[in-house]
Amino acid sequence: MSEQSWQIRPESTEDAPLVAALNEASFGPGRYAKSAYRLRDGVDPVAGLSFVAVENGELLGSIRFWPVAIGMEKSLLLGPLAVQCDQRGRGIGIALMKSGIEAARAQGHAGIVLVGDEPYYVRVGFARIAPGRIHFPGPVDPERILGLSLRQNVMLTLKGEVRRSRIDHPVCADGAAVG
Repeated sequence: MSEQSWQIRPESTEDAPLVAALNEASFGPGRYAKSAYRLRDGVDPVAGLSFVAVENGELLGSIRFWPVAIGMEKSLLLGPLAVQCDQRGRGIGIALMKSGIEAARAQGHAGIVLVGDEPYYVRVGFARIAPGRIHFPGPVDPERILGLSLRQNVMLTLKGEVRRSRIDHPVCADGAAVG
């Protein structure tokens, strides 16, 4: 087994265009129609919770966390988690999640929710949310709603619709600025 030669570090401003290109390559234009993307639209990721994996100056993967509310409780939304196609299977995605989860816990966040494949995300502690407890806006397969408590049993108590907890960019849906 070879030694890990890549590093996880906080995302910098200079990484933003590379992260955008990685997300485009990984998820394509269809990502804009997903419920999770709509929760991110007009909102900045949580400061200190965006990480990248780099090797020899090349961006291999990225992760971001976004502020959301579930019912009346603040929480985080994980995603997108992206790794270059030819780099998958090296543990980069898992390492990015572990870094983000550790930082979110250190910042005092209560829990994290996402829409994803349970067999992958269970490796870092996520579990399926009981159907009917948490609802995303728009179509989402309830079997793919996963959560992770950062404080004891937080995800067992959350109930309601996932929605943006704030708007950072005053832009209407059609792109016109709000006066």
